[in-house]
Amino acid sequence: MIETINIDLLIDSVKDTVVEWRRYLHQNPELSFQEEKTSQFVYEKLESFGNLELLRPTKTSVVARLIGNKPGRVIALRADMDALPIQEENDFDFVSQNPGVMHACGHDGHTAMLLGAAQVLSQLKDQLSGEVRFLFQHAEEVPPGGAMEMVEAGVLDGADQVIGLHLASPIPTGRIGVGYGPVSANCDVFTISINGKGGHSSQPDTAIDPVVISAQVVSNLQSIISRNIATSEKAVVSVTQIHGGSAQNIIPQSVELNGTVRSFDPKVRAEIPKLMERIVKGITEAHGATYDFTYEFGYSSVVNEENLTRQMEELIGEVLGEEFILPLEQGTMMGSEDFSAFSDVVPGCFLMVAAGNKEKGIIYPHHHPKFSVDEASLEHGLKLLVYAPFKLNKED
Repeated sequence: MIETINIDLLIDSVKDTVVEWRRYLHQNPELSFQEEKTSQFVYEKLESFGNLELLRPTKTSVVARLIGNKPGRVIALRADMDALPIQEENDFDFVSQNPGVMHACGHDGHTAMLLGAAQVLSQLKDQLSGEVRFLFQHAEEVPPGGAMEMVEAGVLDGADQVIGLHLASPIPTGRIGVGYGPVSANCDVFTISINGKGGHSSQPDTAIDPVVISAQVVSNLQSIISRNIATSEKAVVSVTQIHGGSAQNIIPQSVELNGTVRSFDPKVRAEIPKLMERIVKGITEAHGATYDFTYEFGYSSVVNEENLTRQMEELIGEVLGEEFILPLEQGTMMGSEDFSAFSDVVPGCFLMVAAGNKEKGIIYPHHHPKFSVDEASLEHGLKLLVYAPFKLNKED
């Protein structure tokens, strides 16, 4: 392993540029599957570093391969690049210039950190063992997700391990969240159509009111978690959309419900849609209505491989300090992540880089119009990405 001081000097020389890149990307966000300018920006930066073999496995993703001069493992490092359909409400100088689109989840920081790691490591080719594969992924926010497409395109062929980082605004800057086993939830989506009989609001007795029926369905779906799932399990059923009706004096013909289901255990995941349909069927039949039920399995739970995660935890202590290590219990993150498409193929480790700061007003959750990150956290993630290939290619 090369001298730490040499790596730190290179990191120090690029850390301000990483902040600049993050701000540029924040100002120019693009939605999932539309990251054309973003991916071109990434491609051109990578091209300027030298020593990298560049690939475009899908229309809006980029892969860079850095092959060292010594044999060793193939370590993949991943960052997602897409933004969200949110109108930004921040007032700093680099707010989104794309109306209705915002980097409200930290992907701008992920991309900037991985670009910085690529620039540093490209200068260390002679000291590297094995291969570092930089995965700049599109479309994390929209199932079935860009990670699956990239896997199908072969980006992990020959890879031994994959590392992912996620900035986390709920945690004060200065910590790295480390979890073993499942660290994110399975996420599935559903659509329920309640089909009744429309009519005039003055004569509800002549109609079969899907609004009233839908209200009962929504209420009873909540009993699945409280009464059918073991209290030791973590799961969530959320109805997030209700659509129906066209006027105040008309009972509509149908109402549509949409939402998500979060879980960890595969058996619980398989059981919940059965319980949901049983409830919907019973309530609609009791009222003389019919229903349509669609359930789609989405992102799987990200599972951190034990040995790899232990090595990354050691690395945190070595390059940032033991005080940075923040153990995470299973179920801490009920959100989902399509990093699972990578970690289902090769051993993976997904870490949370704390990025909140109350003193700077960085207090808003992910997907909020005022979401932001403490840019001091970018250097912490950058260090881990740069050092990881050296740590993971040390002889066992």
